Amino acid sequence: MAQPRISAYLPPDIDPTKAALAFGRRALPKLNEELQSPRLLTQQRALMALCDLVHDPEKVYQAIALGFVDSLKALLVHPDQTVRQKTTEVLSIMASHSVGREGLIRSGVISALAGLLDDPVDICRKNTHQIFDMLARLPEGAGGVLQAGLIPPLVLKLKTELDEIQELILGTLSNCLRVEVSEALAAGAVTVLKEKLSHPSTTIRSKAAWVLLEISSHAEGKIAVCQEEVIPVLVSLLEDTQPEVQVSSTGALMFALVTPQGRSSAMGVEAIPPLLTLVAEETSKARLNAIKTLTLLAELPEGRQTLLDHRDTFQRCLDDPSEAVQRAAEIAITVIDWKP
Repeated sequence: MAQPRISAYLPPDIDPTKAALAFGRRALPKLNEELQSPRLLTQQRALMALCDLVHDPEKVYQAIALGFVDSLKALLVHPDQTVRQKTTEVLSIMASHSVGREGLIRSGVISALAGLLDDPVDICRKNTHQIFDMLARLPEGAGGVLQAGLIPPLVLKLKTELDEIQELILGTLSNCLRVEVSEALAAGAVTVLKEKLSHPSTTIRSKAAWVLLEISSHAEGKIAVCQEEVIPVLVSLLEDTQPEVQVSSTGALMFALVTPQGRSSAMGVEAIPPLLTLVAEETSKARLNAIKTLTLLAELPEGRQTLLDHRDTFQRCLDDPSEAVQRAAEIAITVIDWKP
């Protein structure tokens, strides 16, 4: 069922045109003082001016040096929803710049934002998750999310949040779970992600499979994916109409099938035919992952026997423009031709 888009429009009683704070008109130190003012309207207008200013990376650098982040962190718990909305918007814009991401991580913004996961205002939560998503792209940011203990609540929010926010959460998780997965597994992440593989949204299906790929890159994650019977669902997604879903699904399979249990499960649901279809399609974005996944299945006697009849499919890949595909095909042929 379609969901309404999250609106960033301000309440009708807020008129930003009255702020009279054109770009560059106010000195940053003055704005920082206004952020700390006891007057609500002064705070709102200062935040609106700051939203314009921080589109400039130089202004972001100056704002961080002047201690703006501490002032903004204090406003995250403000009772006025407009103040919270504009504060998260300022931080989100700052996080779009590399200097901003580094400064926000150093200033402890991740922990300060944790309280907004249950904010009643949709746009405040969306801005918060945009910040997490952008900061987690840096190793220090991913570590910050993990250290703040945010993985379990993020996994739980996948069950209830709006689709737009779920997409952001999945982006954050994909970067964080590359580092460590134990908390996510304990929170039931594999079960939740398995459900998301059937979501009507292409982006959510694709990102959920990508998070499972990151989980499957860890030994304990591979075990969990097999135990929760995720592999049959991933195999079904090989025939998804969206290329990005095929790419992430084959990638997740490739990692999960490293284990004997994973390979056995894939053979049980006849993964070879749809994987061969992807290999045969010269324009398939999932071609490389499909070849590598089939190579794993060729390590099984029954897999090797089946793939011997399709050796020409791999032979044609030796002329692929991609050197990675050529190399993967060479390895696949070697494994298929191996005789005990």
